[in-house]
Amino acid sequence: MSAAVKRSRKRYGHHGKRWKGSRELEVGMKGILITCNMNEKKCTAEAFNLLSEYAEELFGPEKQQENTGSSSEDEAEEEDVEVALKKEVAQLKASGAKQQRRFQAMESGANNVIFIRTQNLESDKLVHHILSDLHTTKKKKSRVILRMLPVTGTCKAFQDDMVKYLTTYLESWFKTPNCATYQIAFKARNSSHNKRDEIIKSIAELVGKLNPSNKVDLTNPELTIIVEVIKTVCCISVVKDYSRFRKYNVQEVLKEEAPKPDAAAEKTATDQPEQEEEKPTNQEENKGEEENGKNVSQENEEVKKSEEVKKSEEVKKSEEVKKSEEVKKSEEVKKSEEVNKDPKDE
Repeated sequence: MSAAVKRSRKRYGHHGKRWKGSRELEVGMKGILITCNMNEKKCTAEAFNLLSEYAEELFGPEKQQENTGSSSEDEAEEEDVEVALKKEVAQLKASGAKQQRRFQAMESGANNVIFIRTQNLESDKLVHHILSDLHTTKKKKSRVILRMLPVTGTCKAFQDDMVKYLTTYLESWFKTPNCATYQIAFKARNSSHNKRDEIIKSIAELVGKLNPSNKVDLTNPELTIIVEVIKTVCCISVVKDYSRFRKYNVQEVLKEEAPKPDAAAEKTATDQPEQEEEKPTNQEENKGEEENGKNVSQENEEVKKSEEVKKSEEVKKSEEVKKSEEVKKSEEVKKSEEVNKDPKDE
């Protein structure tokens, strides 16, 4: 094998062992999308522990299919060797098909996202049960898991396919006589052929056709339509308490909520200063009277000062006027004397 072929295989990841056993997210699967921060292996381990704990609590222990075929040495000796081999192969295939585990880790097709495929259980009920318990107990049971989003339906990630699939999928929640307030949470990963605004608009039109009473509520909706696109697969679910459980974030739901002010406490808080003003103590009354007296005296002094200033200014002005008049008179006298003066005197 040439060096160029080896380099190309190494660059593009053509490793037979790695891809031979890989399992990827496909249309038709159901499960749980789990996001994390960089550490996907640890996230997968935490997810299996968390899901198994609550699934056993909610749905009971996982049932393992037993191999009912005969495997005794006496029967194998009696049968022909070739027939026994065929029978064993058939039994292995049948047992492999039956013994599908409750949870299976799959390649999601996006970084920091894992997909856990579920069998024989309702993933939306399981995730809601987990978040409800964490929200109540505030017990931290994971470190790297961020969000857990149930996937109860999948289709091809093209707008026409999504609308066609959702037309039937959303009937149980939004078709007359059913109705609810809702919002649409859309996100696309490794997919550029879908425009967010167009997808949301088409889904909103579809929900409106199912029942005109369905109304959009972006603050506290009754239901949230989750649409997660990864490459060519669209993962869909309808969930409750999306805002209450902090967008289904396992870490955020553990935080304490800010206490809401009590109406009675607000009323007493607003009434308290009014009562104090209505019923002041004697000391407060005396203080108030003293302060009022001081303020009045200060105001009187200021008024007196301003009046004195005004009077002084008026006096100055009158004096200046008098001086100016005297000056004018003296000038007029001088002029008259000069006019009446006899030239002989000169």
